[in-house]
Amino acid sequence: MTQPQSILAFWFSEGPDTFRKAWFLKDETFDASIRTAFGDLLVPARTGALDTWAETPDGALALLLVLDQFPRNLHRGSPEAFASDEHGRAIARQAVLTRRFDLAVTPTQRSFFYLPFEHSEAPADQDLAVALFEGLRDFPAMAAPDSVIDYAWRHRTVIQRFGRFPHRNTPLGRPSTPAELAWLAAGGGF
Repeated sequence: MTQPQSILAFWFSEGPDTFRKAWFLKDETFDASIRTAFGDLLVPARTGALDTWAETPDGALALLLVLDQFPRNLHRGSPEAFASDEHGRAIARQAVLTRRFDLAVTPTQRSFFYLPFEHSEAPADQDLAVALFEGLRDFPAMAAPDSVIDYAWRHRTVIQRFGRFPHRNTPLGRPSTPAELAWLAAGGGF
């Protein structure tokens, strides 16, 4: 069975505080490596079978990668990309707000404790994401233009404007409003 350390070694292969562009780009090679090494973990993680990992900072971080990041890589454009979001937020809420595991890892790693809130369509989660990411402002790499802090604010702005992420409408079978369609047609980026 895969252990949390192998997930962290893969994800942070360039160092625990090195930001990798592959994390947020569509990259078939990167996605295939996730699928091969860790694809079989998505369903057990979503159903709670790996929740014991959340008892340590490294384990919680690895579990959040499986719940929040891996589905987005492996199931782009499908409802499966978001299927474990709720469970991921529950794990993140416990890890960050109760146990403060985010403070036991590097600033780059912390961002993966916060992303489940940024990926939420709930305004309160968006407010929490912005507050948590703003806590990284003292780290220059995290506060640079187009940084994780900027993206947290951009996600929050989209939720404030539309109440949801319009780019999810098609995969989730939701009709888009004219305003959402115009935003998407204009690039709909963060």
